[in-house]
Amino acid sequence: MLSIAQIDHRFVQSIFCFCGISRSICSTSNGFIDGFQRIEKYLIDYRKSSNCNTVSDENQEEESLDSVGTSGRYEEEEEEEEHHQQNVFNRSSFLRNTKNAAAMALKVLQQDGPGFDARSALDNLEIQVSGLLVREVLIGILKNINQANRERCVKLGYKFFIWSGQKQNYNHTVNTYHLIMQIFAESQEYKAMWRLLDEMTEKGYPVTSRTFNIFICSCGEAGIAKKVVERFIKSNSFNFRPFKHSFNAILHSLHAIKHYNLIEWVYQQMLADGRQPDTLTYNIIMYAKYRLGRLDQFHSLFDEMGRNGFPPDLHTFNILLHIYGRANKPAEAVVHLSMMKEAGIEPNVLHFTNLIDALSRAGNMDACKYFFDLMVEQGCEPDVVAYTVMINAHIAGGQFEKAEEMFSDMFDNGKIPNVYTYNTMIRGLCMAGKFEYACLMLKEMESRGCNPNFLVYKTLVSFLKNAGKVFEANEVIKGMVEKGQYGHLLKRIKKYKRC
Repeated sequence: MLSIAQIDHRFVQSIFCFCGISRSICSTSNGFIDGFQRIEKYLIDYRKSSNCNTVSDENQEEESLDSVGTSGRYEEEEEEEEHHQQNVFNRSSFLRNTKNAAAMALKVLQQDGPGFDARSALDNLEIQVSGLLVREVLIGILKNINQANRERCVKLGYKFFIWSGQKQNYNHTVNTYHLIMQIFAESQEYKAMWRLLDEMTEKGYPVTSRTFNIFICSCGEAGIAKKVVERFIKSNSFNFRPFKHSFNAILHSLHAIKHYNLIEWVYQQMLADGRQPDTLTYNIIMYAKYRLGRLDQFHSLFDEMGRNGFPPDLHTFNILLHIYGRANKPAEAVVHLSMMKEAGIEPNVLHFTNLIDALSRAGNMDACKYFFDLMVEQGCEPDVVAYTVMINAHIAGGQFEKAEEMFSDMFDNGKIPNVYTYNTMIRGLCMAGKFEYACLMLKEMESRGCNPNFLVYKTLVSFLKNAGKVFEANEVIKGMVEKGQYGHLLKRIKKYKRC
């Protein structure tokens, strides 16, 4: 009986926690709060009564003595709960006020120009400067950068960055520096980025792999990627957690942006520095070798990895399965799936999806279907990505009816299509000449709360135009503009033809 009472007690506490959060988010009128208090009272009474019922009638005297201590404990718990609820309310109020303050600051910054002193106007707002406020404002500027306004956005972002950094009881964080660096990167202000990096170093901020990633993604396009890498390798302040050493952090970032030639160069620098590769290093280098078409070197590295005492992990097998899929070698893929299990690594949905995607690119639909069914048989529940890959494979193979069946199966199995699934289906419908249904699917995804991205609009408009359905294409563009989406890309989408 005691255990049951404890379960009830924990259950009611969890309801209290939920209701406390609900109050802070939802309460907008006194009537709602009064109603909530009535629910609270009911739960308190329920908890007391449930505890009383656990005591037998034969021990009523002990019950009355215990109730003194119990009621005190209830009062303490109620006070703690009230304190917790107040904290939740305060936090909700702080977030709301900060967002409002950020909106006001952005409005002031937008007025900046000749004859307008933005800094004085910001001071007059008398807003509380915090890390969250600075983040909200900088993200707001970052989201609105485009080709036409990027120079102005840089000036506004940096002006706010300087203004906020001069306020008492506030210091910029590494994340704040990263945001202003991204604004500079979007605007191709590379020298300013380097100055910010020097400032971070001088102030003792850690230069992380995130910092490197911002630089390499922007400066790589400017043709100075090697100089960026060299500087980070030599930097004593480069904080490369959670990686084993800075070379792995750099290799991981280069892998993310598909800079495979530079990966090879960094690897040679790493060996020259006396650093020994580990499993992560081998995985990245092997994948780079594969992407560069150097499969002989790939297999040599795989053998070297084993000799040096690094057994393949789930990422290694993922690379191998992808390679055998692209080479249309399903039998070898089956062998490596067995090897995974022998090594104590259970194949997951990622491995199967990656393999199916590779086989579909090789045009082997029978193998795709085999491994999809095998995935289900082995207890790996297909996710949205797995379904999308299979739908795309059917469309690529001209099997549109099967793609529709797979799309329907997604809903039957409780999987909600994402924007990439819808884009795949819209492309398939257009390829099948079912333009009316393609336009209806655009409306369906919107009704389901899945907002179309620019790729969806581009796919539909380009196919419609290619089929001579200019009026329908313009209607899609009109709907996109009316929703206030991708207006800055209007000129581009009007020029699109089917790829």
